[in-house]
Amino acid sequence: MKTKFLFLTAVLVLGIALTACGPSTITVQPQPPQRTITVTGTGLVTLTPDIAYINIGVHSQDASASVALTDNSTKAQAVMDVIKAAGVADKDIQTTNFSIYPQQQYDKDGLMTGIIYMVENTVYVTVRDLTKLGSLLDATVRAGANTINSISFDVADKTGALSQARLAAVTDARKQADELTGATGVTIGDVLTISYYDISAPVTAQGLRAMGGGDSVPVQAGSMQITTTVTIVYEIK
Repeated sequence: MKTKFLFLTAVLVLGIALTACGPSTITVQPQPPQRTITVTGTGLVTLTPDIAYINIGVHSQDASASVALTDNSTKAQAVMDVIKAAGVADKDIQTTNFSIYPQQQYDKDGLMTGIIYMVENTVYVTVRDLTKLGSLLDATVRAGANTINSISFDVADKTGALSQARLAAVTDARKQADELTGATGVTIGDVLTISYYDISAPVTAQGLRAMGGGDSVPVQAGSMQITTTVTIVYEIK
C-alpha cells in the first residue's frame, strides 16, 4: 500500500512539473493608432555672390606639334601672369587640363589631306574680388586666352544664411500645423520626426559678350538663393 502511495505521489509531482514547463500565453492589448500631422515648411534667403569660379584656357593648333606647343606655352604663361597681376593668389589658380592631340584633316571627297596638332591648356581660377572680374577677363583675352567656358558665382561662407533658411522653414512648418489643428479642433503634441534638405546652387553666367574690345568685359553677378525645406511630424491629441 505504501508503494502505491509513493507511486501516485510521484505521478502527481511529474504532472505538476510538466504543466509548469508547458507553453504559456501572454495577452497584449492592441495600442490605438498614433494620430499625427505632417507639415512641410520652406525657408528662403537671398544672397549677393562674393566669389566667382571660371575656366580660362588657351587653344593652339598647327601642322607642327612643336610649333603648336610653343605658341600655346607662350600664351598660357602670359595669361597666368596677368591673372596673378590682377591679385589672384597662387592657391586660387589650378591647371585642370593640358592636352596635345592630332586631328586629321579631310578634303571634300573624304580623303585625308594632313594632320593638325591641337594643344590646350586650361586653368580653374577663383576670383575673390568681383570688382576686378571684368578687367581680369579682358586682360586674359588680350594675353592670349581664347576659351572661357562659363562663370559660376557663389557665396564663400553660407553658414549664417543656411541657419536663417532652416529657422524660417521650421517657423513656416509650425505655422501650417497651428492653422490646420486650429481648424480641426485638435491639439499639437510632441515633435516625432524632423527631416530637411538645403538647396544652394551657384549662379552660372552663360554666353559672355565677345572679348577684345573696351576696357573690361561686362559681367553681372546678380543674386542667388538658399532654400531649405523641412518636414515635421507632430503628434496630435
